[in-house]
Amino acid sequence: MTAAGADASGRADDPVAGMEAAAFEAFVGEVAQFRDTVVAPNVNRWESEKRMAPEALREASEIGLLAMEVPTALGGLGMSFAQKCRITEVLSAVSMPFAFSLVNTGNVAARVAQRGTERHRELFLADLMAGRRFGSTALTEPGAGSDFANIATTATPVDGGWRLDGAKAWITNAAHSDVIFCYAQTEPGSRGRGIALFLIDGTRPGFERLPPYELAGGHLIGTGGFRLDGYVAEADDLLSPPGEAFIAALSSVNGARTYVAAMCCAMVEATLASAVRYGAAREAFGKPVIAHQGLAWKLAGVQNRLEAARLLTDRAIDAVTESLRTGDATGAILPAAHAKKFTTETAEADIATCVQAMGAEGLRTDHPGGHHLVGARIANYVDGSTEIQTDRIARSLQQLYA
Repeated sequence: MTAAGADASGRADDPVAGMEAAAFEAFVGEVAQFRDTVVAPNVNRWESEKRMAPEALREASEIGLLAMEVPTALGGLGMSFAQKCRITEVLSAVSMPFAFSLVNTGNVAARVAQRGTERHRELFLADLMAGRRFGSTALTEPGAGSDFANIATTATPVDGGWRLDGAKAWITNAAHSDVIFCYAQTEPGSRGRGIALFLIDGTRPGFERLPPYELAGGHLIGTGGFRLDGYVAEADDLLSPPGEAFIAALSSVNGARTYVAAMCCAMVEATLASAVRYGAAREAFGKPVIAHQGLAWKLAGVQNRLEAARLLTDRAIDAVTESLRTGDATGAILPAAHAKKFTTETAEADIATCVQAMGAEGLRTDHPGGHHLVGARIANYVDGSTEIQTDRIARSLQQLYA
């Protein structure tokens, strides 16, 4: 595993400073090479087979991609949040679903490293970083999605731990993951006040994996669900107690919304570049297609909105970084919501514009547009739907302007 060592100031394990700049830029080059040699040649085959690509995730682990935010002292890369966002962009230029699957296992590895017990680190950390096991975070249920406080999975105290019962749905990596951060209700009817966070091991009795979902595309994220029937979590598997877990989940989602925004920027840029190259090479009515004002102006509009999307995303990255420094997530809530709302809404429309600019050729799998259209649709749902971002912004209006 490639890793940058800490300098005398310990910067490599600083969650704000992250890897030293030169080492990080060299790593970005490694990631781009991995993307171009492993992901790009296979992404359409993986999608046609409607499956995740665990073998590619294991290969990604060889350069440290499943351990980006794990401290170097524990074998990780010690990246900052901003650096992680940059890496997700590099990967998402080819496949947002692959990048999203990868980052979810990486998130679990980082949380095991930072919040798990020594027993958890011994059991799970090395396997997560090496791609021998995969991770998920399980909030959503068949009857509770955007209304997270309404989850029905129960956690009941028993001798030596907790009994968990219930079902989870629409979970990233559920097709293969068995190291799972699972939210459950300890006091039915209490909503967020009773929600706690548990670390569960999908190889133990009481865990039943359900078949992954048949989707229109994006199978690389391995979306599916699982059931818990009498699963017993040990006492130290309770990672966040009732109430605290709900608040922490709402805070941590700021980061997820921000890297999804970064992924959207990458998808738009890759599709725009493809459309411009095609338009410059293809002639119609005696001149390159891109020389026709109607098409050129449409692509100029895409570029204009991409610039705005990047600025909103950078603002959200700065806000999340500051929240990690201070421990107060409040200031990141609105920047993350604005970034995710704008980038997801514009990505889908702008990718479609780029595909249209290529005519029927844009539908071929030789070009990235079709895969990125599905990725943009997925981005509108994950880590809080577009409507949730709109509502969050709307609820701030009176405070900001009244």
